[in-house]
Amino acid sequence: MSAPTTNVDRQAKRHRGPIWGILIALAFGGVMGAAITLTATGGDNPDGANTQIDGRTGDTTIGETADTPATQAPATTN
Repeated sequence: MSAPTTNVDRQAKRHRGPIWGILIALAFGGVMGAAITLTATGGDNPDGANTQIDGRTGDTTIGETADTPATQAPATTN
């Protein structure tokens, strides 16, 4: 069976609107994805993020960060 007679110019004109809509939706999705990624990866650390709790003893220690040096636990004698 052969293809029906088509007017390519008319078909291109009819598809122009939906193609632009798809391109605009893709651009909007890309901008939103970039915004979500930048929001999720940027920002400050929460308060107390460098505090570590030993699960065995319950002692807290402050871990090393660029701002504060590490504190050492007091020495214990056995």
